[in-house]
Amino acid sequence: MVITGSIPVAGAVPSPPPKTKTGTLATAPPLTPTRRHLLLASAVSAIPTAAASAAAGRFTEIPGSGGVKALELRVGSGEVPADGDQVAIHYYGRLAAKQGWRFDSTYDHKDATGDPIPFVFTIGSGKVIPGIEAALKSMRVGGLRRVVIPPSQGYQNTSQEPIPPNFFDRQRLFTTIFNPTRLANGEGSTLGTVIFDIELISIRQHT
Repeated sequence: MVITGSIPVAGAVPSPPPKTKTGTLATAPPLTPTRRHLLLASAVSAIPTAAASAAAGRFTEIPGSGGVKALELRVGSGEVPADGDQVAIHYYGRLAAKQGWRFDSTYDHKDATGDPIPFVFTIGSGKVIPGIEAALKSMRVGGLRRVVIPPSQGYQNTSQEPIPPNFFDRQRLFTTIFNPTRLANGEGSTLGTVIFDIELISIRQHT
């Protein structure tokens, strides 16, 4: 085996340590942000404040709603709708099952100018699932609310609105909720539960 380096000799005076040069260290140039850093920063800043509100808040059951639970993401300051009023809303709907699969969103329905088209209907008309009406009757214009709607207040048939305009989304939604085999196995409470984020845009009051 070959040993490299110096071997100290007994009685020898050790050499003094080498002198270290003193001086001012050169300042490193500022780091230039890479595209990845910029994308990360953009993604973090784009997290909606509603998500933070959801994490900090808690769901409460809406009185007289048949079990609909709501979480206030933003409290509105406008009017409260009543039966006969026409309302315009934006929503983001997903299933409690299927890992929270999103089946529809009005934010994806765009007009010719690229603006999202709200969903418009009349309170009390019976055209939409009861859970959405129950949520809106205690909201104010400008408010944003997340609601968990149990099967009894959700879709009872395939003609109740809101209905996804995309055929495949619509097919998947209804074949999941009304799956006869899984319903027979007692999974109806899981399959039929839907979650909506609802934003009340405007009210046209009934006269």
